[in-house]
Amino acid sequence: MTNLKGNYASKLVACLLAVYIIWGSTYLGMKIATGVIPPFMLSAVRFLLAGAIMLTIGIIKEKTWPERKQLLSAMLIGVMLIGMGNTVTALGVHYMPSGLVALLVAAVPAWIIGFDWAFFSKQRPSTLTLLGIGVGFCGLFLLFNPFGSHHETREYPLWPVAVVTGGCISWALGTLLIKRLPMPAQLTGTGIQMFTGGVFALLLSFLMEPGAINTISQNTSEGILAYFYLVFVGSLVGFGSYSWLSKNAPPRLTATYAYVNPIVALILGFLVGKEALSPIVGVAAAIVISGVVLMTLGKKTSK
Repeated sequence: MTNLKGNYASKLVACLLAVYIIWGSTYLGMKIATGVIPPFMLSAVRFLLAGAIMLTIGIIKEKTWPERKQLLSAMLIGVMLIGMGNTVTALGVHYMPSGLVALLVAAVPAWIIGFDWAFFSKQRPSTLTLLGIGVGFCGLFLLFNPFGSHHETREYPLWPVAVVTGGCISWALGTLLIKRLPMPAQLTGTGIQMFTGGVFALLLSFLMEPGAINTISQNTSEGILAYFYLVFVGSLVGFGSYSWLSKNAPPRLTATYAYVNPIVALILGFLVGKEALSPIVGVAAAIVISGVVLMTLGKKTSK
């Protein structure tokens, strides 16, 4: 019994660290990989390979194939989560510091709570949760305020903020729909989602990135390493750890990745990516992360 508890604790810590560090590091990975390959094409080749591998593993382990409704549901979720949500994140880090994009994505829990309240459960969030949402968005406004004193010295455009926000909304709605649609077995379903998202990103690339497919052969050794890191570590190991946590760990503990990832992304962006980390970015980051923490605590106290 003691050994079982010890094994569980060890695996819990290992999976948490994996999700914290791996998912936090994928922002810098995408930044490096999009140095040569355009964002939509990067997402396409990343998730086509990761999806094919995950789907193969799922079929071998789960020995089942989804029914038509399950297949269509998984494909829809793949477009919403991967094809739109993750793909525009790659677009965001191509034009903006990766740590700032991570802070934008940290607002996903707020979108999930808001949409769940408005369209699904109709359950009003707790006061603490609403306070957390307000605090988080105040931090984002401070960070990206176009009227702020730091606006003229900003070295990146603001239009990707709207695009990444749209991707966060798509991710939130897809997350809420997963539990309400007939879905395949877990690994098989995830493989279908990744592969479908990769196909959708490929279509976007053909439409919006003429000649992007030719950049694959021009990739640098650094870009190739970043690509394989995103596929095998970011997509497969990262998801595998998150999948285990979602089944075996308390939901509130698993949710802590939402406010650890931005910290990891900011630190790696500063140390490795040489991204600027000004005092106002530090203050805004602290406010955003505090808001996410309040949202998490609010979920604990709400009924």
